[in-house]
Amino acid sequence: MPRYFIHMAYNGSRYNGYQIQPDAPSVQETVEKCLSLKLGQTVSITGCGRTDTGVHARNYYAHFDFEKEIQDTQRLVHQMNAFLPMDIAIFRIWQVAPEFHARFDAVSRTYHYYITRTKNPFHTADAYFLYGDLNVEKMQETANLLFEYEDFTSFSKVHTQVKTNNCKIMEARWFEQDGLLVFRIKADRFLRNMVRAIVGTLLEVGKGRMSQEEFRAVIERKDRCEAGTSVPAHALFLEEVEYKLALRQAQGP
Repeated sequence: MPRYFIHMAYNGSRYNGYQIQPDAPSVQETVEKCLSLKLGQTVSITGCGRTDTGVHARNYYAHFDFEKEIQDTQRLVHQMNAFLPMDIAIFRIWQVAPEFHARFDAVSRTYHYYITRTKNPFHTADAYFLYGDLNVEKMQETANLLFEYEDFTSFSKVHTQVKTNNCKIMEARWFEQDGLLVFRIKADRFLRNMVRAIVGTLLEVGKGRMSQEEFRAVIERKDRCEAGTSVPAHALFLEEVEYKLALRQAQGP
């Protein structure tokens, strides 16, 4: 059966995350309904991962199987964009090999968390307004400790249905971009609420309320209660998803 990949983006403000939830709007349900309508039969899509309630995605990938070959995928893209709400956009749909998997063939995901240090009416929906001094250099030094660990139970939402809380972090850095303070983190996988909990705890370091050694102790205790408060979801974006070389080649130009 032919398999197709979808490249899309969404503003998560109105949704209870990507994954279908009972009695709550989700990105997956919205896209599936649109795709099923345009293809004339029920279609299920598999995403590259789940994003929490209110979190956005600049680049998100999903796949679906369809019993027929779609002759004009670009036309399908135009039809879906005309039907979907303005907070979801489809960039591309293309056929891939049947074994390619949107979730399991992804080798990394990258998130950005955006912070504004000054009150700005144009960043109320996409950045976290934080007043007060921050020691960003100390926050970066502390973020470097993340590379020494794999078990991030302390930064995970409790009672989640996952087999392991181990993640391999490949990048964790603070930088300035267009007047915003940005935290960029890249890993092979993320736990629920993980990025927001890490950022919230690093901000405690930046405010002088937690030392680097205390941050290390938070990780080693593997207790969510030891970490800082999770920062708001509206400032978190899934920025990039990387796939195996074979999949990138299959995408074509």
